[in-house]
Amino acid sequence: MIPLPLARIAELTSGALSGMADPRAVVRGPVVIDSRQVEPGSLFAAFRGANVDGHEYAVQAVRAGAVAVLASRPVEAPTVIVPDVAAALAALATAVAGSLPQATVLGVTGSAGKTTTKDLLARLTGRIGPTIAPVGSFNNEIGHPLTVLKADLDTRFLVLELSARDAGHIAHLAAIAPPSIGVVLNVGTAHLGVFGGKDAIAKAKGELVEALPSTGVAVLNADDPLVRDMAGRTDARVTFFGRGEEAAIRAEEVTLDERGRASFRLRTPSGVAYVRLRLYGGHAVDNALAAAAAGYELGLPVATIAEELSEAEPRSRWRMEVTDRPDGVTVINDAYNANPDSMRAAFEALGVVGAGRRRFAVIAALRELGQESATLNEELGRLAGNAGLTGLIVAGPDAGPVLEGAFAASSQAAAAQGAPPPGAPPAGPYPQQGTRIVHVADAEAAAQELASWLLPGDAVLVKGPRAMGLERTAERVLGSAR
Repeated sequence: MIPLPLARIAELTSGALSGMADPRAVVRGPVVIDSRQVEPGSLFAAFRGANVDGHEYAVQAVRAGAVAVLASRPVEAPTVIVPDVAAALAALATAVAGSLPQATVLGVTGSAGKTTTKDLLARLTGRIGPTIAPVGSFNNEIGHPLTVLKADLDTRFLVLELSARDAGHIAHLAAIAPPSIGVVLNVGTAHLGVFGGKDAIAKAKGELVEALPSTGVAVLNADDPLVRDMAGRTDARVTFFGRGEEAAIRAEEVTLDERGRASFRLRTPSGVAYVRLRLYGGHAVDNALAAAAAGYELGLPVATIAEELSEAEPRSRWRMEVTDRPDGVTVINDAYNANPDSMRAAFEALGVVGAGRRRFAVIAALRELGQESATLNEELGRLAGNAGLTGLIVAGPDAGPVLEGAFAASSQAAAAQGAPPPGAPPAGPYPQQGTRIVHVADAEAAAQELASWLLPGDAVLVKGPRAMGLERTAERVLGSAR
């Protein structure tokens, strides 16, 4: 963070100093919301959550080295008292971003793939100069300004992920650190219940391109009609990525190896280069193309882009992590979050990784789908039922539509074939002529159930909404090799 005295922080946040705070004391960062992450020179922002009130940790934070606390009420420590801590963070981040004349801000949004694309793009910009990017998915009204506040005068690039929970949200985040390059990946069905339809989701995602200056660049997915149409919503220059001829940055001759990792020829206006991804799943090609298009706009040679994309490993946890146990069981941990589009991509990856093997899946009902919840969860059930699974575990109290849909699809598929799926487990309750399906309460119960099913060489997909915490299932299964 740019060093700022408390007096200046109070001015920027419309706050008041309290608790014997020294107005000349300088905050050098980082700004944190977890007292365990405090370092000497930090500013601790105290949030009141549903279960924890950060104000109760103010004294602990100062003892650990925080210069002061950003708080909404007095505490027994040097404090900048503000009406709203989240708004104060945004104001502080806006001021810091405005003090970085040498920094280029790149924003990434979309219904799926934001974090992977952000990670790839940060790797590319890192070849040019010092880069700040969030770890994981710090993409909301708290994580976004916290990321911006990590920047200092040496920062050359800010690669930011922008998430929309409602209309106007992306516009708000973009105003904190105005982007010069905006990348829009796709418009899917994530948060369908909040927005009410894909057109409304597209309108929200398009707030990123509307925030671009006329000197900026909108990097749009030519393969998604709702994203392609965003070209008319910006005065910035537009460049397209995709797999079709109309895309300036495109993938040709895409192939997948036995582990589901893609190789392709990257074509750009100035030449071609070959990319061999270490990321799993065919959908990673689209993320790589988006990052490549933005990197190309920054002047990176196509050979450099291809080299970096080919060397990139996953940076953020629980997103298409493919791990082999000592006994040969392969676990695909894609449990960070889930929506209909990402579920489809995950099952496609399982089909590749698990080819010729017994395949299992642990899933949970999709959420935030509004009136479409039952329909889309039943589609998920059919997707699972057509995935050639030996066994399916559905976790969570709201899993009814998934369980019923998977049950029906699996039964119908098996009946059409006249036999149960090859390699079905020798014991346990089955739907008539179908895949074994069990409904459990939570991630821990799913791990316990799955452990009794697995044999050496099996393949497992674990994926569900963030609230289910199914990464715990994957981690327990990986630690329970027999």
